[in-house]
This record gives sequence, structure tokens and C-alpha cells, in this order.
Amino acid sequence: MKANLKNILLSLSVTAVVGFTAKAQNKEAGATEKDFYRIVTLPIPEGIELEVGGLALLPNGDMAASTRRGDVYIIENPYMLNGTTPHYRKFATGMHELLGLAYKDGALYAVQRGELTKLVDKNGDGKADVYETVFAWPLTGNYHEYSYGPVVMPNGNFMVNANVGFDGFEWWRGKSHVPWRAWTMEITPDGKMMPFATGLRSPAGQGLIDGKYFYSENQGDWVGSGHMMQLNKGDFAGHPAGLNWAARPESPVKARTQDIYSRVDPRFNQGKIEDDDPNRPYKTFFEVAKEVPGMKLPTVWLPHSILGTSTSSMIQIPNDDRFGPFAGQVIIGDQGQSRLNRVYLEQVKGEYQGAAFTFREGFESGVLRLAWGNDGSLFVGQTNRGWGSKGQKDFGLERVVWSKRTPFEMKAVKAMPDGFEIEFTKPVDKKAAADPDAYAITGFIYKYHPVYGSNTVREQQHVVNAAIVSTDGTKVRLVVDGLREKYVHEITLDDKIVSADSAAKVLHPVAYYTLNNIPEGAKLNVPQRKPKTGMAGHDHMNMGKPTTTPAKATTAKTPASTGLKKNQTTKPASWTEIDQTITLGTKPGLKFDKSELTVKAGSKVKLTFSNNDDMPHNFVLVPDGQAVAVGELAMKLGLSSVKLSHIPNTPKVLYNTTLVGPGGSQTIYFEAPSKPGKYTYVCTVPGHFYVMQGTLIVN
Repeated sequence: MKANLKNILLSLSVTAVVGFTAKAQNKEAGATEKDFYRIVTLPIPEGIELEVGGLALLPNGDMAASTRRGDVYIIENPYMLNGTTPHYRKFATGMHELLGLAYKDGALYAVQRGELTKLVDKNGDGKADVYETVFAWPLTGNYHEYSYGPVVMPNGNFMVNANVGFDGFEWWRGKSHVPWRAWTMEITPDGKMMPFATGLRSPAGQGLIDGKYFYSENQGDWVGSGHMMQLNKGDFAGHPAGLNWAARPESPVKARTQDIYSRVDPRFNQGKIEDDDPNRPYKTFFEVAKEVPGMKLPTVWLPHSILGTSTSSMIQIPNDDRFGPFAGQVIIGDQGQSRLNRVYLEQVKGEYQGAAFTFREGFESGVLRLAWGNDGSLFVGQTNRGWGSKGQKDFGLERVVWSKRTPFEMKAVKAMPDGFEIEFTKPVDKKAAADPDAYAITGFIYKYHPVYGSNTVREQQHVVNAAIVSTDGTKVRLVVDGLREKYVHEITLDDKIVSADSAAKVLHPVAYYTLNNIPEGAKLNVPQRKPKTGMAGHDHMNMGKPTTTPAKATTAKTPASTGLKKNQTTKPASWTEIDQTITLGTKPGLKFDKSELTVKAGSKVKLTFSNNDDMPHNFVLVPDGQAVAVGELAMKLGLSSVKLSHIPNTPKVLYNTTLVGPGGSQTIYFEAPSKPGKYTYVCTVPGHFYVMQGTLIVN
């Protein structure tokens, strides 16, 4: 009887454990970002336009926020303790677009468009009564002359970054019309300015990482994709506009304008080339950097449209466990896609490089500024006025709070002499992780040219010869064939790689490693495997010629016509006349210049789409209500997205232009749908499609 009871209890115990484990597996297998990192929205009182341009933690735990409208607020009880709401107190006002804020020695320091301003409350009434100009720099009134910062350096000085202005003729090209625009300026507390570095275009984010100064860059002319870069005094970061002032005696920069144009293509400097010719020889950033004194390579590239469209602030995670398993790594924001990415950094041969991952999406507006709270949560200041964002609100302030649950993630990707080592936050299923076919690695890079952005070029798929799992299951060493220095490597994990304890899939299974240097050291002796079917490599040794071309017009027939392409750029031979001619442009703030167009059912239409904005756009006609669905399909195109003009292969796309750069245009011909009703035209560039829409009325 006792033995039977013992067996029954043991059986019940095993059943309970099995049931508990199954529940845990189900819970982890279906987990999403919000289960590990919760977003808490701070309520903002009516009448306060909190378009956050800067955030600064105060010694008592309050949060200071500057706004694009020129105000500074002190937010008391920002943690909403015991369910109470925060209190907003206006501390300063009347300034010019505050895009940065820092606290130092009892004062707040704000960056206006044209100066670094010290704000002090001398009489203790909770409001600034001293507005002291620490240092002022020239302005022309050009709308694009934003200024960012300050970052307080270990020596007590302030770092401020100045955006390029735009050209008056080729208005979207970055120019430095007055001294120190497109420069990093180091400013002492007593107002002495020392030019630090140049080559900046749109340096919206800055920060200290391991005590060193980093900044973030946005895609544009001379910038193939967003990235982050570590800057030292005298560095040239790549955009030549600021070199106008490099010969001045106080400049530490050795590069000169002619160093760039003479090595890329002298015709650019003469204004004879306006558009990107896919057949023109090109160079990459790193090829030019070999020949230009002081030219610095990006530390980590953030592939455009995949990890965002408008790179913003960066902040290092404290070296404790209050924000999960990623202590010491970097969180970097993206304004356009309303998201946070994560970056693991390492130094190889004295130079920073590393891997970028998606971290957290779903913020209510465009992510611009980051600051740690005194409880270990991350404050995220947001705005989208004039810039547009995936998050639809004009502004917002939210906190990211770790739930104390550890996600199954690639914690780090490290460069090895013969490949990469992936470290996971939890042990992996060893059998699945030991399969080399569970990993796909593609190398690529961007063009370095004065055209807005770049396709990915010189793509090459690499063979994984071996995947060796560590004894404890937390690391996998990948032996990879033919890695190339200075290239970005997309590392994708198959769904079959799961955690050992709960069969959870990797939450974010793609990493982008910027391999500036391959480490020295012993290589593992493993047999070389043959490429899988479809993995034929590109000719990456043909250094002067592109290996990819822009997206071609699809030949798919549309529901409205027989024989016309979706991107019909020549008048069809069968047309004797055109029934209707339409012109459509763009406006700042992710808008078409016409919100509504009207055509007759079945009519022959000639549409010219002109891009008057400072970023690329397209025109895509879809059925009513399908704009977001098509846009989200475009976001899944990955590395092919730019080459395909962000247009997915789906019958929901009725007609389209290809991607049109700033100042460009394209004309297409199409037959209006035969069914009367409303249709939607949309720009499907990632992040744009949520807001950049119009209505085509067919009657």
C-alpha cells in the first residue's frame, strides 16, 4: 500500500512537472517584445506640446525635457509612483528649437539652433531666471540647419553637432554655408570653442560609450545608409560639405574637398552629374578612406529600411542587471520607424566594430531622445512634426521597463579569425544549433557618392563550413568561408534554432555585423563545404563596377488593363491619345502635395510624379484600405528593399513609379481602374506608408 501510494505521488509529481514545463514552453514560444520590455506611456497635460528634443535626468530623479518649440519642462514623478500622474512644470521658454539638453553642476545646458545656452534658477522659484549664451555659431536661416547636443565629456567640455544646410540650387544637397556647419564643436564651460571633427551630414544622435565620443548619422547624399561612428579630434566622417572650413588655422582636420571629389569623380564637383547612373563606376566609403587623411569608417552600419530610416540618439546600457542581459551594450533610436535598436560593440585591432539588432518597436511617435531614469528604466522622448514617423502621434514620452524575464536572443556576435561567434542569452538546443545550414550569411556594402543613399552592392553569400556549439550551449562558433573586411554581414538564424529549456525561437533572428577588421589568431581546421543551391557568389573583386542594378519595371499585367506594365514609363504604342494628364509632387512632413486625385473609369492617364522633398519617395496605387498592408510587405524585402524601390511583388500593387530621389521625377502611363470607387496612392518607403497617402477617386 505504501509502495503504491509512493508511486502514485511520484506519478502526480512527474505529471505536474511535465505540465508546468509544457506551459512554460508555450509561454516562451509565443512571447513577443512586450513580454520582456514593457512600454509605459506618460500622460501629457492638454496644452503642452511636448515635442521632445532633449532629455536630462536631474539629481533628484526628476526628468527635464526640452522641446522643438523652445521650451524646457521639469517632469516631477515621471515614474508615476503608486499610480499617481506626473507633474509638468515649465522651467524655461522662448528659445529656438531645442534639440538637446544636459545637466551639469546645478545648471541645464540646452542647444538652440545657433547657440549653447546655460539655464539657471538662481532664486529657487522653479523657473530659469538666467539664460546665458555659452557660445554662439553662425546661421543663415536655412531650415535644415539643425543643431544637436550637448554631450558632457569626461573633461567637462560640451560636444555639439551642427547639421548641414541645403543648397539653394540643388536644394537637397548638403552644404556648409557658414563656418562650423557640418562640424562637431568642443565647447568649454567658459565659452571657448575648438573645432573637433567634420564630415557630418545629419548627426541627430550623440553619446559617450566607454567614455569615448560617438555620433549617429542619417542616410542622404554621400551617406549610403544610417550608421554610428566613433570620432576623435581631427577625424573626417565622410560628408565633404564641412571641408569648406578645414583649411582654417583652428581646424584639426587634414582632409580637403579636392581629396574627395578627385577620388570619387571630379565631374561631381563641376555639377555635371545630378542623377545616379547605375553603370557609372563607383567607389565605397572604405576605398576612399584608404587615400584620404583622417577619414573615419563607420563603426556599425544600420541598414536603411531594415533597422530604420532616421537614426537618432544612442545611450549605453549601465553595467548592472536592471535592464536585462545586455549590460554595457548600446541602445540607438530611429525617428522614422519609431523604434529602438541594440548594438554590441567590440574593439579589434584598436578599432570599434560590432553587430546591430532590432530591440523594441511600437513607440507612439518618432524616437529622438533617450535618458536613463534613476530606477533603471529608459525614457524615450519622441516627435514627428515635419519629419513623419511610423508612430502616428505628433509627440510623446514613454518609458521602457524590463519585465525581469530574459528573452531568448543573440546576446552578442563577435568577430573571429575565421568567422563569427554568437553568444545567446540562454543555452540553445545543441543539435539544431550545430547544423551549418541553420545559418545564412550575406556580405554587402554601400556606394560612396553624392547621390541620396545607396543600394546594397557587391553582395555575396558566404558558406558556413561549421557550427560548433560550446559545452554549456550558450555559444556557437561559425566557421565562415571568404569573409571580407570593411563589409557588413547579415547573419540570419533559421527557425529551428531554439532555446534548450523552452523551445523558444530567437526573438530577433537577424544580426548585421560591420567587419572593419578581422581578428588575428588561430583558425579552426574544418572541411570546406560546397555552397547550397542558389548561393553563387557575386564577383566582389571587380571593384570598379556595380554588381546590382535598380529595380526594373515589372511586366505583370494589372487588373485595369491588358498589356500594360505596372511601371509603364513610355506611352503605350496602342494609345492614340491621352485622356488625362496628372502632376503629383511631395511636401515636407511625408505628404503628397495633393491629397486627392480624380479620374474617369477606364481612362488613359499620364501621371508625372516629382519629388520635391529631401528624401526618396515613390508613388504606388493600391485598392482602398490596402496601403499599410502593402507597406508592411515592403518592410519584409530586407536587403533587396532599396533595389526593388520598396515595392513588393503583390497583386495589391496596381501601378507604381520606382523610387524617385530628391529633385527627381518619373512619368508613368496607366489605364484607370474600370470599377468606380476610391483607391489609395501611397509611398511604400518603410515608415512613410503609415502617413504618406492620398485618395484616387474613380468615377
